[in-house]
Amino acid sequence: MKWIDKDNTSRSPAPPETGQSGRLAEDLAARFLTCNGVRIVARNYRCRGGEIDLVCRDGRTLVFVEVRFRHRASHGGAIASITAGKRHRLLLAARHYLASHALTGTDCRFDCLLLDQLSENAIEWLRNAFDAT
Repeated sequence: MKWIDKDNTSRSPAPPETGQSGRLAEDLAARFLTCNGVRIVARNYRCRGGEIDLVCRDGRTLVFVEVRFRHRASHGGAIASITAGKRHRLLLAARHYLASHALTGTDCRFDCLLLDQLSENAIEWLRNAFDAT
């Protein structure tokens, strides 16, 4: 789709607003995981100091999923946006989720789904992307 400006020049449509594109990326990620046999347990779990985009079950394993979408590779792409601070906040939220749901001793892992465009064909799934240390 192209837009025509008032001076009759064409341009590509603007990317979706940040919040809207984040929701679209999470919806794509949830659909992708479901199609790959992973069950979604919760979405956008929040606690003080952290948030988890998707909490899932992959067999007996509880999976905390971070969905990262970057439509501009000039900023390093989706993987570059998962900083040490972001990992710390994910761990904090995961510990809170486990404690609040009395899930001590549960096998867990942290996955990342990376999108550099809003397409299921462009999803990179990093299983066990980092550990809880």
